[in-house]
Amino acid sequence: MTKQPHIRVIKSQQKLYVFDGTALIKSYFCITGSNSGDKQIEGDRKTPEGRFQIVFKNPHSKFHLSLGLDYPNKEDADRGLEQGLLSADIYNQLIYDLRHSDMADEQVQNRVWKTPLGGEIFIHGCAEGRTGTAGCVALTNPDMTELYALCPVGTPVEIMA
Repeated sequence: MTKQPHIRVIKSQQKLYVFDGTALIKSYFCITGSNSGDKQIEGDRKTPEGRFQIVFKNPHSKFHLSLGLDYPNKEDADRGLEQGLLSADIYNQLIYDLRHSDMADEQVQNRVWKTPLGGEIFIHGCAEGRTGTAGCVALTNPDMTELYALCPVGTPVEIMA
């Protein structure tokens, strides 16, 4: 079992790295969004870049197993407000939910993940035979089974170009 797990995804390498503290413990092939670049809006088929954390573990995912990320996070919400993609009310609710709400709650998920910025960004299985995702990070099912066991809610995730 890992004591200080964290994940780094490098999209250009199609690699997901798992660290325990500073020690690299595993790397996996992964696929990401079918379009390159940093996620900006719902439906752009891009995987977000930045620092996130695992906020929800779904053992009943239609994509084998999945680890939900806190995208959009505060930085994304700030950008969305500045660009006029989010109203002040949606922005304030999003910030509140990110700080104080349980992301296992479906109502909270709908508020956080169903904005013009997009959401429902997961690390999940079912990468077999696919070349890209709608914006998630996907691994093969056996690799996802391993990763799911290694990473609790709260695990930091960094996604890089």
